[in-house]
Amino acid sequence: MADSDLASVIDTPFASALSERYLVYALSTITARSLPDVRDGLKPVHRRLLWAMRLLRLDPAGAYKKSARVVGDVIGKYHPHGDQSVYDAMVRLAQDFALRYPLVDGQGNFGNIDGDNAAAYRYTEARLTPIAMQLMAGLDEGTVDFRPTYNGEEEEPEVFPGLFPNLLANGASGIAVGMATSIPPHNLGELIDAAMHLIDEPKVEDRSLLEHVKGPDFPTGGVLVDDEDTIARAYVSGRGAFRLRAKVDVEKEKGGGWHLLVSEIPYGVPKAKLIEQIAQLIADKKLPILADVRDESDEQVRLIVEPRARTVDPDLLLESLYRLTDLEIRFPLNLNVLDATRTPGVMSLKETLAAWLAFQFEVLVRRSQVRIGKIDERIELLDGFLVAFLNLDRVIEIIRTEDEPKTAMMAEFSLSDRQTEAILNMRLRSLRRLEEMEIGRERTALAKERDDLAKLVESPARQRTRMKRDLQSLKDKFGDERRTRVEESAAPREIDWSAMIEKEPITVILSQRGWIRAMKGHLALDQVSDLKWREGDGPFIHFHAQTTDKLALFASNGRVYTLAGDKLPSARGFGEPVRLFIDLDADVDIVQLLVVRPETKLLLASSDGRGFLATADATLAETRKGKQLVNLRSGASVAIVRPVPEAADTVAVVGENRKMVVFPLAELPELARGQGVMLQRYRDGGLSDAIAFRFEDGLSWALGGESGRVRTESDLTPWRAARGAAGRM
Repeated sequence: MADSDLASVIDTPFASALSERYLVYALSTITARSLPDVRDGLKPVHRRLLWAMRLLRLDPAGAYKKSARVVGDVIGKYHPHGDQSVYDAMVRLAQDFALRYPLVDGQGNFGNIDGDNAAAYRYTEARLTPIAMQLMAGLDEGTVDFRPTYNGEEEEPEVFPGLFPNLLANGASGIAVGMATSIPPHNLGELIDAAMHLIDEPKVEDRSLLEHVKGPDFPTGGVLVDDEDTIARAYVSGRGAFRLRAKVDVEKEKGGGWHLLVSEIPYGVPKAKLIEQIAQLIADKKLPILADVRDESDEQVRLIVEPRARTVDPDLLLESLYRLTDLEIRFPLNLNVLDATRTPGVMSLKETLAAWLAFQFEVLVRRSQVRIGKIDERIELLDGFLVAFLNLDRVIEIIRTEDEPKTAMMAEFSLSDRQTEAILNMRLRSLRRLEEMEIGRERTALAKERDDLAKLVESPARQRTRMKRDLQSLKDKFGDERRTRVEESAAPREIDWSAMIEKEPITVILSQRGWIRAMKGHLALDQVSDLKWREGDGPFIHFHAQTTDKLALFASNGRVYTLAGDKLPSARGFGEPVRLFIDLDADVDIVQLLVVRPETKLLLASSDGRGFLATADATLAETRKGKQLVNLRSGASVAIVRPVPEAADTVAVVGENRKMVVFPLAELPELARGQGVMLQRYRDGGLSDAIAFRFEDGLSWALGGESGRVRTESDLTPWRAARGAAGRM
């Protein structure tokens, strides 16, 4: 390596070099890509798109131009990124179901509410909408600063000055590094009313503004079902979420039947995806009260949802659909924006509107000051013209006779350089008498306009009056009716999901190696061993159940897991490992699998001779991880899980030392979780078996070995002892 190459090598720790470079990337993503500006509500890509379209003269009254031409200009001059990302941004600005007030007027296929993509940019055409022109109004009047483009060849505005609350009216969403933004669209009329209220009372509280801004107003309509307090908390903190539902009506049919008509769907949900979700519920039999879904939409959304029978409760079907599909969504609010100093931060509704109004007052003053400067320049020229008209013959004589007419005129009439230059550049046709009168009238009008502007610049009260007048005319021009209804809904009702599952008989089969399957129908239990098994595997636990049943699986580590009867794999092949459905470690044994019946109590006993009773409710676990039911001492494991018969009044416990103790069931506590109490005491070994039974019925147990003999004891008095005794042989 040459010495010159070595000189350019910087010796620095890798971690610090990486963190510095990543920080630069993160900051550029936050400030120049993903977060919108509070002043015009735009990200750089949108601002550059609209600016390029303005320079192409794509006015609302003009002709459309190919989208490819616009995208080419944007990526070539202002935004050196991929053409597809720029076109996608442009498509969104044209979609009336994505933007509450579209900024691009598209011609051709710009996508649809079903979720279909737009046609390629060589096919579509575009121009600006009147609202986009409103957003850019004043760009030529010195209202905002311009900066050089990325290559320094041209200029672009830092922000758009137009009087339109685009940030809140159209909303925004974006993911930067370490922060994100999500702002729903709002109604323009409501925003303007709130802004005017804020102009009159700058110290007003956030909640007072909510008398005007009722909540988000989505382009696709829908129903906002949060209560006022939830909406207010979200707007005051700048963070929250809104519950948005589809607009659904119950339509009566002839003959007493009915169906649900969905006429508006939640914002951002593709209609095709929604239909797919509902159809999947029918296919999976997750909602037996649902029969069919049809799409009858044209320009208007029209989905027909058919119930299984006319006796179905419409509210129950609706509530179920809201929970299981995107007919109800939660739309997040995260008012994270860049302020006027390009610093990111979460603002409340009031802070957002106040920042936008502060910028609009700044634009108003700057526009007035620039206009005053132009008026002064024009008045200077008009004064020069009046001097020329009053001394016309002498002016002509100087021009005809003098070698340096400019110097002579400046000296004789006390004119400035600009005034003299303008006089010398006048055309002969301007020397009519009529022109002199017009110049006088123009000067008078300009002087009056300058006086009004000077008063406006000096008086905040006049600025407020002017701003309110401009806002009112904006509302009159672009304001429209609210599309999203705000209706506080009743508390969601509890739904018995088991009632939604079609009840069918099944035979549940668990193998020794933990493979589970469910056969349709009730198979004779002595036939189970004849089924196919994996090499080295065989039957372990099998019983009859229904698809509506919940099953409890007990592990040797004291955890219990819940399986749903309708979710078990079919009996094709060997089934599937039960560990696919629950988080059960490979070294933990399965002790028991049984149907959970609400009225059933269970006897649980651990290998160290402790035990207790548990109710069915205590065994239900909602997650894959299950829940701890038995707290075990070191070295112990769950040995026995048995249902307690209804008439049972006694417990018998046998140790590995072949000693048995019998005591009343009432001596066992009923726990939701715990270690339990001592059932039988051991010097060595542990618990072998435990059972609950009726004392007067006696006990029978197999003697083991191949003889198949059974021992029956009808009088168990010799074994009766206090709970926790050692027992006798």
